[in-house]
Amino acid sequence: MKSDGTLGWSAISTYLDSLASADPTPGGGAAAAVTAAQGAALLSMVCNLTIGKKKFADVEHEVHSILDQCETARRQMLNLGDRDMEVFGTIMQIYKMPKATPEEADARRAAIQQALKASAEVPFELFKRCLAMLPLADRLEKIGNPKVLSDVIVGRYLLVAGLMSAMANVEVNLASIDDAEFCKAKREVMLPAIASMGVSWRGLAGV
Repeated sequence: MKSDGTLGWSAISTYLDSLASADPTPGGGAAAAVTAAQGAALLSMVCNLTIGKKKFADVEHEVHSILDQCETARRQMLNLGDRDMEVFGTIMQIYKMPKATPEEADARRAAIQQALKASAEVPFELFKRCLAMLPLADRLEKIGNPKVLSDVIVGRYLLVAGLMSAMANVEVNLASIDDAEFCKAKREVMLPAIASMGVSWRGLAGV
């Protein structure tokens, strides 16, 4: 935060204004990425409030490793948010391609299919990154500073929100993709992953 330290003054207010506007970007894909990045950032905070304290000296090396992974994931997630906006812009341009002749219509149709696949790949990558972060949240709940346990739980919820939102965005694209094998491959990763999560993401006392 800057200046007076309030959220209303900071850049997040500008982002939310953009999200609320009639402009289609940033949209749900970017919001999913930002949500997931917040989850990763909270886990980083927990790491930073654990590292350097004598009480947690025996796990400090592991927490350093978790911190590195959280910071890498946070950067990647924000990059995916940017990428989501880029591919949406590409799709909008492709829809403007001419279709007056059979040849033009075929070329436009093929370009749309290619762009939709690219658009599905972005939230699919976000899904995988969120999924990879959940075991780190589980581990921090056990070895991190217990004074910030609630931040681990909130971070986990945000990662789950990002993951589920990413899956929804993948499915929106898959619904318009003609390549059955492409769609099957994505679902064969996502659906078992969701099923395997069980209740481990629910947080403190299973609530």
